[in-house]
Amino acid sequence: MSSIRVQPNRSVLSWALQRAPANLTAKFRQLNKWLSGEAQPTLRQLEAFARAVAVPLGYFFLDAPPVESIPIPHFRTLPDAPDQPASADLLETVRVMEQRQSWMREYLIERGDKPLTFVGSASIYDAPAQVAQEIRRTLGIDANWAAGQRTWSEALRALRTRAESVGILVVISSIVGNNARRRLSVDEFRGFVLVDEYAPLVFINGADGKAAQMFTLAHELAHVWLGRSAAFDLRALQPARDEVEEACNRIAAEFLVPTAAFMEVWPQVQADADRFQKLARYFKVSEIVAARRALDLKVIARDAFLRFYEAYRAQQRAKRPSASGGDFFATQNLRLSRRFSEAVARAVQEGSLTYREAYRLTGLHGAAFDKYVAHLLGGNA
Repeated sequence: MSSIRVQPNRSVLSWALQRAPANLTAKFRQLNKWLSGEAQPTLRQLEAFARAVAVPLGYFFLDAPPVESIPIPHFRTLPDAPDQPASADLLETVRVMEQRQSWMREYLIERGDKPLTFVGSASIYDAPAQVAQEIRRTLGIDANWAAGQRTWSEALRALRTRAESVGILVVISSIVGNNARRRLSVDEFRGFVLVDEYAPLVFINGADGKAAQMFTLAHELAHVWLGRSAAFDLRALQPARDEVEEACNRIAAEFLVPTAAFMEVWPQVQADADRFQKLARYFKVSEIVAARRALDLKVIARDAFLRFYEAYRAQQRAKRPSASGGDFFATQNLRLSRRFSEAVARAVQEGSLTYREAYRLTGLHGAAFDKYVAHLLGGNA
């Protein structure tokens, strides 16, 4: 049966090829002939092509290419950039996160949990410092919370843990699902937020340097408090020209580096060549966040910030580790959200969720899933 020739819609083939992450003509040598109609693929070849471009097989027999759009606003920092449709990688990632969030919401409702009162509790017209303080209060931290962390990397981990402890699902991943061949693009998005009163979910693009992830998480927390779902790229840590995005950035900046504290420290370091390093150590943020805050507070010029930003990015790209390897349990805690994973594990153990459905929700199967569940239910960190 797999050797039977099929006749896919050529316009759908062309559409699918445009969504492909790379040139596939080397792998599918007859592709140009399929597009011209000179030749037809076998069913097996079309199935392989569908997997390569992440398109359901049935799409190739539609009368026209489907119209796909991201279900949340997608804000871009550069307003003059070409209006590109969302990539297949971003669309699939949002879809998977929506499925997980939907399951988590129903699980929490059935368990009798109440809606989270902080979701949507703030307004874009509220003072950023006030909203930042409310976020800290809800998370159970104070304005000097980062001082107890040895590094900003530990501060990021602590902030993620606190966010999950109050009901926010935090996912950090650099790939689509568990497919290491499908890397997410930082140029397309740094993160997105799916707001829900029971299971708000924030997604951080792990392909980004850890230096930017702290600000992305703070920006996403602001979205949760404002009750607005969105995806964003935050180039140079700058928001799109949108009042919600601008408000989220101001709240994030105030949350991480309060104005009063910054202005107290700045006179002591402003003349030093390593001033941003010193600020970063003091506030337990990255150097790029410290530099961005200096720009926001108008103590450095925009040109000075952009020069520092580009030099810093180049340095971080050179140091960025491979996405492969690492601790299996820690990786899954990030890619799935530990809070979500523990809920799935409990549901399976209680018999309210089948293994088949758990495999679909987590992307883990068989022994890998069992190993992870044993780790979670064993109370390991």
